[in-house]
Amino acid sequence: MTNLSGKVAVVTGGSTGLGLGIVAALGAAGARVAIWSRREAVAEQSVADLASRGIEATSARCDVGSEEDVRRAMEQTLKAFGRVDIMVANAGGTSRSPFVETSLADWESSLRGNMTGTFLCFREGARHMIKRGEGGALLAIGSVGAVQGQPELAPYCAAKAGLGGLVRALAVELAPHRIRCNVLNPGFTTNSKNDPENLSEESLRVTAAAVPVGRWAAPEEVAAAALFLADPALAFHTGATLFADGALSVMPPQLAVRNAAQGS
Repeated sequence: MTNLSGKVAVVTGGSTGLGLGIVAALGAAGARVAIWSRREAVAEQSVADLASRGIEATSARCDVGSEEDVRRAMEQTLKAFGRVDIMVANAGGTSRSPFVETSLADWESSLRGNMTGTFLCFREGARHMIKRGEGGALLAIGSVGAVQGQPELAPYCAAKAGLGGLVRALAVELAPHRIRCNVLNPGFTTNSKNDPENLSEESLRVTAAAVPVGRWAAPEEVAAAALFLADPALAFHTGATLFADGALSVMPPQLAVRNAAQGS
């Protein structure tokens, strides 16, 4: 069992969905957790809900694409908890548009939210961890889109693929400081933005058929993989990519087509 007693974790975009699932998993393992989110009221309510479950948490308003916000959120977290041992860069987002209609602003917005935000949070976290001298863990939440071509999501896929390169570079550079850096790539995961209840029956059938396990993941299932990567016992596990996608990334396309046709 993972024991994070005495540890402090930051989870960006941790007020709802997968982020909140990761917060709950880390907290249940004994960590104190700081939720960094742009939605202050939602984050504060999440902190209250976690407290009722015995999990100590705090929140800080933060747009991860803002260097000033990230620095301020780190200061608030250190003031509240005194240290940061685990930094989970979960915040991000996407919007769909045909590639030829994608504006430069849309492209830059996606990279800012999904990749630049991770860079800023990791840099701030690493600076603190190096100064403290006790090591730590950096975890980027990517996507199966990092290795799959997905139409109308070119900026998102590019940003998520870039996280792999960032993680590998940091794993090598920060290893002497005992700072591990990994990336977790989830597949279809239920959350407030893409919950199956909001999809048409046909869309749900097709997407579920594309996953060998035949369904979407619950946030708690992906959070369990994040908890695994945050475990201090994995001191030699760094620079790696872990998929929590129900084997979606390795499923042969002909099998997905067959399953869809059969209504699996």
